[in-house]
Formats: sequence, C-alpha cells, structure tokens
Amino acid sequence: MTEKQEDAIRDQLADELKNFQEIARYIKPSSGEVPTLEGIEMAGLSLPLKRVLGGDHIIYIDFKRRYDLSRRVVRARRTGREEIARNLEQLQHRAGILVADVSGHRMTDALLAAMLHQAFLLGVYYELDRYGEITTRIFEHINMRFYRSTGVNKYFTMIYGEISETGRFRFLSAGHQPPVVFSREHRKFVKISADRLVTFPPVGLLPSAHDPDERVDPGMHGYKKRFTVNEINLLNFGDTLLLLTDGLMEHDEGRFFPGVVEKLLVDSADDTVEQFCLRLRDAIEDSAPQTDDITVVAIRRTK
Repeated sequence: MTEKQEDAIRDQLADELKNFQEIARYIKPSSGEVPTLEGIEMAGLSLPLKRVLGGDHIIYIDFKRRYDLSRRVVRARRTGREEIARNLEQLQHRAGILVADVSGHRMTDALLAAMLHQAFLLGVYYELDRYGEITTRIFEHINMRFYRSTGVNKYFTMIYGEISETGRFRFLSAGHQPPVVFSREHRKFVKISADRLVTFPPVGLLPSAHDPDERVDPGMHGYKKRFTVNEINLLNFGDTLLLLTDGLMEHDEGRFFPGVVEKLLVDSADDTVEQFCLRLRDAIEDSAPQTDDITVVAIRRTK
C-alpha cells in the first residue's frame, strides 16, 4: 500500500469518526420530563465522561402526563378488570425513575443505553394494559433479551423505583449502587437496613430464573433469582433520596462521596433539589477530573 493510499484511508476513517460523533448526539433518547408530584420534588444530573454521550442513562416516568390514565381506567372497568383499574388510579400519585449504568463509558456504549430505553418504554405499554402497573416481569424479560443479545463484557447495572406522594419509594436493583437517604433533621446520610437494599446480578449477565424458554437456551452459569421489591421511606419534611451511579461514588478516588455531597445537601437544605444538582455539578467540575460517567437523581419530600 502506498503512502498516498494510507493517507486516503486515514482521512476516510477521520471523516467516519466525525460523522459518528455528529450522529451520536442524537442516538441516546431524552430521559423525559421530570415528574411532578404533590409533596415531592426531583431533579437529575448526568455528566458523561466524554462530554457527548456515555453509558449512564435516566428515564423518568410521569404516569399522569405520559399516559392517559383516566381513559385506561374507564376501559378497564368497562371490560370488568377492576383490579387493573384500581392499579391505574394509584399511578396518578406515583412517578417512576430508572437509572442505568452500562459497563464502559465510551460514546458507543450509549447504544446499549438506547436499547434499554426503547425496550423498557415499549414494555411499559404492555404492563399497563395487562396489570395496570409496572411489575418485575418487565425486568425479567429485559434481562433475558440482553442476556441473549449482548456479549459477556457488555452488561449494565440498573435501579428502577417508584416514589409516591407519601414519600414511599419502592424499587428493585440489578447490581446497582444502593439509594441513599439524607436526613434534614440529622444533617447527614442515614443508615438503611441491608434487608431493604436487596440487589441482583447486573442485567444481561445471567438468564432469569423460571425462564419458559430454558430448554431452548439453558444457562451455562446458573440463573438469576427473581427480583425482590425493596421499600424505604422519606419520613420527614426535607429528607432527600439520591439515586446515583458508581461514577459519583468513586469520584476523586472516593474522597468526594459522601463527605462533599453531604455538605452540599446541608447547604442546600432550603433550596430546591434542582439548585442542589447545579451546585453538585459545579463541585464536581471544580474538583478532580472525571474518570467515569456521573449520574444523580435527587428526590426530596417537601411536605
């Protein structure tokens, strides 16, 4: 190969990379509108390591704005599905949040996050039609889909939870960082019992237990047990729940969390959680260089 041919190949690769970077800005879907609930406020922050895209992802589910719940309730009752109707009515007072962290933090890892985004939101339609709520079944199916379609080195951790207007947070976790609760009264993070933080292997590593297609694709290394739903509560006015990825836990070699974050929450006690997230972003940027994608969702009880 001549030097001229080599230069032409390099130029072509550089042009392809530039084209991918432009496309990459539109690959990962929006997290959606931040939900609004009476007595609850929330805000999120996501800082990709590469500044354009990364493996972290947030999905917000504001049930009453994203779906026509009233029409679904009427339809359920018209067909004699009273339990489904009651479940749908309860969604008027709840909001869902999914936070995922794909292994790796390259721009191309955002493709896996985009796959999760579409699979989850498509599954939600079926869940609402069949059960009137989101159940663990959707995550068992997502786990199987990713187990069968991604390599052993491509998986993701995930936490999905629903916050109610009463401050109750019910969630399941797949190898993800556990949620943490900051007490306004005690001005610090409070300990959560381990039996309320049950987690399971990351999505895509192991097939789901009781898979009806087990004989088609038997698991080589065992099966993942069915998800357990955990529950914790924001008991008092001003208590703040944080959902985060390990990029924040490990930032500045572990010196940033919990100390700096806890102080920011103390200083932001009378501000909104959106203002807290802005302060957190500034503090991250003013500290050590990022080594991973960083994502945080803050949920605060306001009454």
